[in-house]
Amino acid sequence: MSEFTGERVIPGQVNDDLWAEHLARYAFAARFAQGRRVLDLGCGTGYGTADLAQVASAAVGVDLAPDAIGYADHHFPSAQFLQCSANAVPFPPGSFDLVTAFEVIEHLQDWPALLAEAHRVLEPNGLLIVSTPNKRYYAEARAKLGPNPFHEHEFEFTEFRTALNEFFPHVQVLFQDRVEAFAFYDGTLSDETRTSRTEAELARPSGDPETANFFIGVCSCAPIPQLPSFLYAPRAANLLREREEHIRLLEQELAQVRVWLEQTTADRDTLQKQLESEQARALQIITELNEENHRKTAWALDIEKTLTAKIEQGVTQLAEAVRLLDRAETTVIERTDWARRLDTQLQETVAQLEMVRQSRWLKLGRKLGLGPQVKEATE
Repeated sequence: MSEFTGERVIPGQVNDDLWAEHLARYAFAARFAQGRRVLDLGCGTGYGTADLAQVASAAVGVDLAPDAIGYADHHFPSAQFLQCSANAVPFPPGSFDLVTAFEVIEHLQDWPALLAEAHRVLEPNGLLIVSTPNKRYYAEARAKLGPNPFHEHEFEFTEFRTALNEFFPHVQVLFQDRVEAFAFYDGTLSDETRTSRTEAELARPSGDPETANFFIGVCSCAPIPQLPSFLYAPRAANLLREREEHIRLLEQELAQVRVWLEQTTADRDTLQKQLESEQARALQIITELNEENHRKTAWALDIEKTLTAKIEQGVTQLAEAVRLLDRAETTVIERTDWARRLDTQLQETVAQLEMVRQSRWLKLGRKLGLGPQVKEATE
C-alpha cells in the first residue's frame, strides 16, 4: 500500500483529527444505511464502507485505484469492493438505496457524470450523500501551500447546491465543522446504549457557508424531511485533557529546545573563542610572514645591487680586453705586412745579385782578377 499523501486516508497513517474528520461523515451516513443497500463511490481504502456494512443489508465500495481496492479487500472482508470509475459503475438502475461519495467529486474533471451515475443506480426514493471541501475556506487554509494539485474542481456553497439540484429535485446542504463541545454521559454504559440515548444541542445560532469546512449534500428524487443536526464525538475527543496533554508535550519540547539553545549558545561561545584565537594566530603568522618578506626583499635588493655592480665591472673589463685584443690584432697585421715587404725586398735583392753574378762583365773580371768576388747563391 502506498504512503499517505493527504488525499487518501490510510488507517494508522493519519493524525487523530483527520481520521475523525473522515469517520464522522460515515457515522452521519450510517443513520440512513440501516438495512439498506449501500454503494460507496470513491471508497479509498474501504474503512468507511466497512463501517456502513455493519448496519446495511449490503455494502459495496468502488475506487479507481487498484492499490486502494487491494488494501480494502485484505482488511475489510465484511464489505464488497470493486475497482472501477465512480462515473461508470457496472450496476443496473435502481440497485441501491443509499449512495455515498465523500471527498470524491472535486477530484473529477467530469464531475457531473458522478451525479448522473448516482442518480441512475439509486431507487426512486434513494438518497445520495456527497461531500466536498468549501472552496473559500479551503483556499484560505492552503494559502501558503497553494492550490491542491489533486483537485480538478472545487465548489462554493451556491454552486454546489445548484449542481446537485440539476440532478435531484430535493437537496439539503449541511455544513461539517470541527467544533468544541462539552459532553455529559454515563461512562458505564455500552457505546450502543449511550449513542441511542444521546441528545445534542448546538448553541451556535446559524452557520456561515463562507467559513464552513465542508459541505455535505443530501440529495433525493423524493422529499427529504428536515434533517436534525448531528454531532460526532470521536473516541479521543476529551479536548480539555487533550489540550492539557498537548500543552504538557509542548512544555517538554520547549524545555528541550531551551536545553538545545543553551548548548548551542555555549557551543557558539566556544567556537567564537576558538575563532578569535585562530584569528590572532593567523594575524601573528601574517605579521611574521610580512617581516620575513621584507628581509628577503632587502636581501634580494642587495644581491641585485651587487650583481649589477659586478656586471658593470665585467662589461668594463670585457671592453678593455676587446680593445687590447683589437690592438694586438692590429700589431700582428702591421708586422705581418712588414715581414712580407722584407721578404719581397730580399727576393728582389737575390734576383739582382743573381743577375750581377751572371753578368759577362763580372765573369770577365773574375778571369782577369778584377772586380768584386760574388759568391754563388745557395739554397
